Amino acid sequence: MSITVTPLTTEFVAEISGIDLAQPLPAADRDAIQAAIDRYAILVFHDQKLTDDQQIAFSRQFGPIHASAQRARHTGIKHRLASNEIADISNLDGDSKVLAPDAKRRLDWLANRLWHTDASFRAVPGALSLLYAHVVPDDDGDGGGDTEFADLRAAYDALPDKTKREIDGLVAEHSIWHSRGQLAVTKYTPEELASLPPVPQRIVRRHPGSGRKTLYLASHASHVLGMPIADGRLLLLDLIEHATQRPFVHRHCWRQGDLVIWDNRCTMHRARPFDTTKVRDLRRVTTRDAASTLEQAA
Repeated sequence: MSITVTPLTTEFVAEISGIDLAQPLPAADRDAIQAAIDRYAILVFHDQKLTDDQQIAFSRQFGPIHASAQRARHTGIKHRLASNEIADISNLDGDSKVLAPDAKRRLDWLANRLWHTDASFRAVPGALSLLYAHVVPDDDGDGGGDTEFADLRAAYDALPDKTKREIDGLVAEHSIWHSRGQLAVTKYTPEELASLPPVPQRIVRRHPGSGRKTLYLASHASHVLGMPIADGRLLLLDLIEHATQRPFVHRHCWRQGDLVIWDNRCTMHRARPFDTTKVRDLRRVTTRDAASTLEQAA
């Protein structure tokens, strides 16, 4: 094994060095990276130089890849990236120009600033996300588009026993249209809406890599099944507020060449503001989970 794992906290976030992700991944390094994901949930690799194909090839070492949902909910526009296996997490249009303030894709993309979990709105949700920074705007004091991550395993551990008993076995409905609706972004075609129907997911699940129990939350979660909508929505808001307290949150300050892996099965994340007149070009691959959370151990 050639890599070095440097923890940034005891159990959440580590930096990985001593590896060029553009090169074929030795089996020992792949296994060490997987073990680090299971322990820390967030891994940071600095100073990488990756093409889209290289990012996809590296990601595929950790599971089958989810096709990006962007094309399903943005029909009739020109897309910038060739592959449907990589999501365009940029503020650029199909001609690589900065999106206009009222552009539909920009308004949709603003929902990334809500606390969420990638692809929880799919029946088989996301497992790992691998986000690579091609261009990061200069930080003039207003922020360069940092990303915050919340540790949902630690947040679950810190819940009162009474709350753990109350939420055990509860199921929430997740929909990407719910998260967009919170920002009044609702202008989608019937075909776009039908392409991503709501799905049920457990609120508490067992993380397969570590065996630890974890909350499973997102701005995509609209209500709790079997509970009055208002009560369920308040419960979800309370849990998200609990899980995003400062002791559970890490902030990553992006620089060009960073690749960050996070485990959607036990984290939430959100983008932070930046000057959207400046180019910010990040690209994400997301792997598929093994099955719906309802089919996995609670």
